[in-house]
Amino acid sequence: MAEFTFNPDPPPEVRDYFAAKDLQPAFDWRDVWGEEHAHAFTVAKATELDVLTGIRDGLQRAIDKGVPFEAFKKDLKPLLQKQGWWGVQERTDPKTGEVRDVQLGSSRRLRTIYETNMRTARSAGQWDRAQRTKRALPYFIYTIGPSEVHRPEHVIKEGVIRPVDDPFWTVWMGPNGWGCKCGVRQISAAEAERRGGVSDAPRIVTKKYRNDRTGETVDVPLGIDPGFDNNPGLARAENLSRFLAGKLERAPAGMARRAVTDLVRQPEFRRHARGEREGFLPIAVMSDDLAEAMGVQTRLLRFSQDTARKQAERHPDLEAEDYASLQRGLEQAEVWRDGERLVLFVEGGERAFRAVVKPTRDRSELYLTTLHRARPRQRRNAEKRFERLR
Repeated sequence: MAEFTFNPDPPPEVRDYFAAKDLQPAFDWRDVWGEEHAHAFTVAKATELDVLTGIRDGLQRAIDKGVPFEAFKKDLKPLLQKQGWWGVQERTDPKTGEVRDVQLGSSRRLRTIYETNMRTARSAGQWDRAQRTKRALPYFIYTIGPSEVHRPEHVIKEGVIRPVDDPFWTVWMGPNGWGCKCGVRQISAAEAERRGGVSDAPRIVTKKYRNDRTGETVDVPLGIDPGFDNNPGLARAENLSRFLAGKLERAPAGMARRAVTDLVRQPEFRRHARGEREGFLPIAVMSDDLAEAMGVQTRLLRFSQDTARKQAERHPDLEAEDYASLQRGLEQAEVWRDGERLVLFVEGGERAFRAVVKPTRDRSELYLTTLHRARPRQRRNAEKRFERLR
């Protein structure tokens, strides 16, 4: 079997995808399901946190340094044996209370853990890069890997060419099952034409699958193993957003504000402001008095992809520095209440901006819904129609 290796310096998107995961101990692989894997790192039967941490740290080193499987196993096996997580042992299923013999660590399991996580991280990084380069390379072509035996449903998709953002890739991005080595390659319009042009959209036939651990019944495409019917890259941006949000919510207010101000100046934010990444990014940390006035527990103001796209269409003149002015001017902003919303007038250097902030229905999150240059009549309207809070 060909060994799966990375280049010495894997792309940062691959490293970041894996690094942003939280640990999730689980007894059964079905306990953490589908897109949850984009947010949580888990290994079946690794219910002890120190065992799960050791495996995760070993994989992170393998990703960061391009460690091949045999070296990964050589480093990790002694640690797992020392921790007692090796071979067949008696364990109690915490969900059912059943006591039975289960397979813990083994060379075969380590290979499955290594290859599945490596390929998933690579796929997520590839998707993220494609969002930046799709103008020059607007298509994906489905490729099958070097396995000796391929699933028939995968073979018939070899060579399928569809636009990068086509819904087909939300399911068939790869890997598409245990041991699957299929993936995609990003290509130019010229290469797509040489290969016969864009393919007709493949028909996705599904079957019902019941996850007996969660009680959930889902439609799984034929040819894809349950739990693999998702695009890890689509969930990566949301994963990163949750990771950042959690860190910022727990940080002291001053530190959180400085971190958000720095984030808004980064290339990742500029991509987001153009509507080129999924999920949300933090854009400001609200003061306690404004959070209290809105009846929310969170201080973090989020900027969603949908709003970013609307902003890019309606206010193409806005730059990242204009968004940064929201945090800088928040403490001195004029604030008006308009029902569930807050309307803010913020001074940003030589410019003044009008921002609208709204909570979610359950008041657990806070979102920016618009930011644009303020006009004098908008201030006059606020004075006539709204309740002034500050």
